[in-house]
Amino acid sequence: MKILHTVEFYYPSIGGAQEVVRHLSERMVRLGHDVTVVTTAIPNRTNRIHNGVKIVDFEISGNTVNGIKGEKKKYHDFLRKEKFDVVMNYAAQQWTADAFFEVIDDIKAKKIFVPCGYSALYDPAYINYFKKLPAILKKYDATVYLSSNYRDINFARDNKLRNITIIPNGANEEEFTDPLSPERIRYLRTKYGIGGLTIMTIGLYGEKGHMDVLRVFRKLPVSKATFISAGSIRPQDGHYTDFEAAAERLNLSRKMIGKRVVMVDGGNREDVRDLLKMSDIYVFLSNIECSPLVLFEAAAAGVPFIATPAGNSAEIAKWTGSGIIVKSHPAENSRVRADLKDTLWQLTKLAHSPKKRKILGEKGHDAWKMKYTWDRLTEEYLTLYEDVLKGISR
Repeated sequence: MKILHTVEFYYPSIGGAQEVVRHLSERMVRLGHDVTVVTTAIPNRTNRIHNGVKIVDFEISGNTVNGIKGEKKKYHDFLRKEKFDVVMNYAAQQWTADAFFEVIDDIKAKKIFVPCGYSALYDPAYINYFKKLPAILKKYDATVYLSSNYRDINFARDNKLRNITIIPNGANEEEFTDPLSPERIRYLRTKYGIGGLTIMTIGLYGEKGHMDVLRVFRKLPVSKATFISAGSIRPQDGHYTDFEAAAERLNLSRKMIGKRVVMVDGGNREDVRDLLKMSDIYVFLSNIECSPLVLFEAAAAGVPFIATPAGNSAEIAKWTGSGIIVKSHPAENSRVRADLKDTLWQLTKLAHSPKKRKILGEKGHDAWKMKYTWDRLTEEYLTLYEDVLKGISR
């Protein structure tokens, strides 16, 4: 098949959407398919072919609501000129999909859309966007949802869409099949000064809940523990500076002797992955999600997780058998905020129960290996692509 995937950002950019599309695209190439990715041009992209995937990038930004700026006409010309068997748009509310909507009737390829959560569904600025969206979605041959019960799939059901398929996210078997060697563990412990119970969180500072994890960690009744916080190390990104200051206060506090916060560059994939593997508990107090990859990665790493119910985190906890969902409070624009008292209670119980951590971790790893590897999920996407080409409805 000749396949086009569109996504706002792509390798070497780092993020959840980037990783999903990269894993799918690269595996499809390995299986003999011709795959192109359309994405945003970024300064540090030096190659237009990566692991066999062709990258076509445009100087475009924005979305329908905020305005699409840049080479939109050039993008439209590309879509009309190039011939693909299947086009998959990944995520709504960003230019690669929103500009595609404008010329969808001109595209002869089979069309698949992965909405990726509709984070702005309840934002008043997007009322007209979502009023128009059902008519656009009906023009797709299939729509793919990462969860069986979240705002995007419920929107589809409410609008009586029939072209619905559920394919979850997953984690990379090339990264999580093999355990860490004792030498690697010793190296990382020495490099980052890690000791005692090890707790980790990963994501952009701000709405991914790093500060809430830190607040809970301060009160956690253990004599020795390390909190590893992985995220962007650029001060202008999110709430990095605030978190850095709070972490420094804890590390310098005489009352917190035995506890330490380690900030790790989220762009160092190898270290972040291996630090997750050697952690005792993964804590993810995010305010808003669709289907967080990091929870699948925690399961793959054999690490139990504690999370808010943002996105389909509760569903992932059920699927993997390795997660605990804490109580939460509603926040602005349908976000959630962890109940820190319940989070502390759940974390305390798990911190003092190595046996339960082991059971949860083993359940998660086994479930991931059976159902949530990218090889398996790529097969599901390719089966869908083949079905729409054959005119088979789901």
